[in-house]
Amino acid sequence: MKKYFLLLFLFISISTVWSQSSNYWQQKVDYTMNVTIDAKNYQYKGNQTLVYTNNSSDTLKRVFYHLYNNAFQPGSEMDARVQSIADPDRRMILKTKVDGKEIKESRIAKLKPNEIGYLKISNFKQDGSVAIAKEVGTILEVTLAKPLLPNAKTTLTLDFDGQVPVQIRRSGRNNVEGVEFSMSQWYPKMAEFDFEGWHADPYIAREFHGVWGNFDVNITIDKDYILGGSGYLQNKNDIGKGYQDAGVVINYPKKTKTLTWHFIAPNVHDFTWAADKNYLHDVFQIPNGTTLHFLYKNNPKIIDNWKKAEPETARLMQFYNQTVGKYPYDQYSVIQGGDGGMEYAMCTLILGEGDYDGLIGVIAHEMAHSWFQHLLASNESKHGWMDEGFTSFLEDLGINEIATKKAINPHEGSYNGYYFMANSGKELPQSTHSDRYDFNQMYSITSYSKGDVFLAQLGYLIGKDNLMKTVKRYFDEFKFKHPIPNDIKRTAERVSGANLDWYLTDWTQTTNTIDYGIKSVSEKDNITTIELERIGRMPMPIDLTVDYLDGTKETFYIPLRMMSFVKENPNPEIKRTVMSDWAWANPTYKLQLSKPQSSIQKITIDESGLMADVKRDNNVYPKEVKPEVKK
Repeated sequence: MKKYFLLLFLFISISTVWSQSSNYWQQKVDYTMNVTIDAKNYQYKGNQTLVYTNNSSDTLKRVFYHLYNNAFQPGSEMDARVQSIADPDRRMILKTKVDGKEIKESRIAKLKPNEIGYLKISNFKQDGSVAIAKEVGTILEVTLAKPLLPNAKTTLTLDFDGQVPVQIRRSGRNNVEGVEFSMSQWYPKMAEFDFEGWHADPYIAREFHGVWGNFDVNITIDKDYILGGSGYLQNKNDIGKGYQDAGVVINYPKKTKTLTWHFIAPNVHDFTWAADKNYLHDVFQIPNGTTLHFLYKNNPKIIDNWKKAEPETARLMQFYNQTVGKYPYDQYSVIQGGDGGMEYAMCTLILGEGDYDGLIGVIAHEMAHSWFQHLLASNESKHGWMDEGFTSFLEDLGINEIATKKAINPHEGSYNGYYFMANSGKELPQSTHSDRYDFNQMYSITSYSKGDVFLAQLGYLIGKDNLMKTVKRYFDEFKFKHPIPNDIKRTAERVSGANLDWYLTDWTQTTNTIDYGIKSVSEKDNITTIELERIGRMPMPIDLTVDYLDGTKETFYIPLRMMSFVKENPNPEIKRTVMSDWAWANPTYKLQLSKPQSSIQKITIDESGLMADVKRDNNVYPKEVKPEVKK
């Protein structure tokens, strides 16, 4: 117990140093919650005491809370979105046939009163005085009893009455694999206020944004349930030693009907838990590191896969520690629950009945979120590519690390996804708010694939060593903060010395594409002239490889003028010539080789494939002829 309070003290001290050393500030919350679960009716009652610290220079007259459960009601904004978007999430719809025609209907619209989710607030007070609290969909608007001054704190108290919805999206009861309680976004959660103002987004479909703080949570539930989630369990002796050792529930006296589970989660921005009467619980200790907890259903069909995944999960965490930075908590839990895979503070909820590759793949992704979102807490609604994309980047590296056969480019799948989108005519800029996409598919590719490519391609721009130094420095400087897109760009600039504002602008704020080609190859007096052309709007430096018929090769590097940078030779074993720079406004560029054209076997723009050129068929000379596919 003492070490957790010491850890908390260190976190607070570090935050204080940050606030004193720069203009950066962030709000702080401390939650104390007591909740009693009516497992039979899937309802719960609780009270919350929240100490809110206003570190801004604004005087706050109102505050806002999220009431996520209210989205799971017929007629909600989430329900309306499911019914109106062109490609609704398949998990949120029912397919029926009417007169032989397939009809898609919103599952939310079909919920009965005892199946919906809700979160009702009462008895709201500020420092003991009544404050006005108004429920507006998934948002609670609170007019404070007295304004909260800069650098001051106030205590906000409330009672809440909730119902766990039938599991449709992330949270809920009795998911497709039979897990009884997946309790994510289940409590009144303070909305984030930062230099941009309030982020009180309605819960329509996407991700979350939270305030850093500490959680002290007591959950009282029938004694037959086993719980896992965010935070450190404080009362192991009350729960039973078997919980920690092997997932065995001890035999309590008959008069004991309920147990109270007491968790403390220091310096996180969310609190999640799951419960089931049929959970197995395994513990895997990483040497000199984090304790991993695995909670999964006692289903003979999945036990072998889960146990096989435990040491691989440890390998992944050790790799992530080395690649990005050390995971700072003493515990991480992988819990069967939810509706796919979703990251939470100190834990993840995932489906667990698929094949092994799928299981370890989901674990690799969701655990990587512990760095990119739960330590580097970007605003997922506004910058989903920083969250999902950077996580996908780390996941790709991690899966490749533990794979028997290594991939040359572990991000190839993301590149292919991006190419599909870029050539579809449906792409929107990455700066689009996550709720505003016309197609779910385009949101997913933009956030996951194009976000992944942002980092992988950054390695093409500044070199792999500089990229990995950038990732580590970004973590060191922005962990336990809310970084924005400019922060990753400026970190890369500081590490490499390159000017990269153009890259952040073109890649994330426009749908400009990269398209370079070999326009012509000609010879005069045994001098070969290669003419390149920029076809797409987005500029890039160029790596050009020339393969000769005698088996030798050499490379040519054409710097981008606006970048003011020359990267290190990515293949020092091959001779490289640094050419004069290429200014963006010039659509073509010529270079000459002191060799006849007849000596050249092949010329390639970007042999590495790390530059996301959307039409690669013109990147090679002579043009490669694809074999005809017989129909």
